[in-house]
Amino acid sequence: MAVTPQETKIPAGTWKADPAHTSVEFGIKHLLITTVRGRFGDVEGVIEVDESGPAKASATIRPESVDTNQPQRDEHLRSPDFFDAAGFPELRFESNRIERVAGDRFRVLGEMTIRGTTREIELQAEFTGLNRDPWGNDRLGLTIRGQLDPNDYGVDWNQELETGGNMIGDRVDFVADVSAVREVADA
Repeated sequence: MAVTPQETKIPAGTWKADPAHTSVEFGIKHLLITTVRGRFGDVEGVIEVDESGPAKASATIRPESVDTNQPQRDEHLRSPDFFDAAGFPELRFESNRIERVAGDRFRVLGEMTIRGTTREIELQAEFTGLNRDPWGNDRLGLTIRGQLDPNDYGVDWNQELETGGNMIGDRVDFVADVSAVREVADA
């Protein structure tokens, strides 16, 4: 039987994101009129939970795995104009503090590192449930949302438009839907 966040607290332990059931997606304005969306296919994450709740979280994303469903754009995103995936093969997040906002919602403060630049960032996280999979693994679900300005991380490639404004927006919105499995201690 599934347990919803309102029925129980998050069980203590180390929870690792299951990459097959976890997604990290993003969107950024293009030409001021539409949002281009993409995702990363190579993501790792760990959540440490103690008796009082989530205590620490970290994530690693490999920008080489970016996919916007347009190969030429993906190659440009991997280039030094954007992620410089060859020079900086990982995007990293490390939490500094996790605070319960209300019920199943949390505020996560931490350090985001992109292209060797580290900045403080605030994320919103929501615990979406707890269940046991058919193989006996305890799983928890989280949805994590945030936004950042790519210019803060040295990603400043852009083009001015003839009609005013820039080709690419200055805010990236992202969401991670995480299915994490609790590690079992060795006997």
